[in-house]
Amino acid sequence: MGTRERAVLALERRGSVGPGAKEREIRERLGLAPVRYYQLLNALLDDPRALAHDPVTVNRLRRVREARRAER
Repeated sequence: MGTRERAVLALERRGSVGPGAKEREIRERLGLAPVRYYQLLNALLDDPRALAHDPVTVNRLRRVREARRAER
């Protein structure tokens, strides 16, 4: 797992105040467009290396993702 992937997980681990603040932090800290960030994050949730690196965050985000899929 690269530095960028670890930074994405770290940002998710910390959380943010609100949607606008999170998008601003994504742009400023990672230099990514929010759409690209969420694409990377979604791919990380299926990566065993991400699970090994931060199991609490990855499992929490997997549960959120599955709940949203079930709503559809």
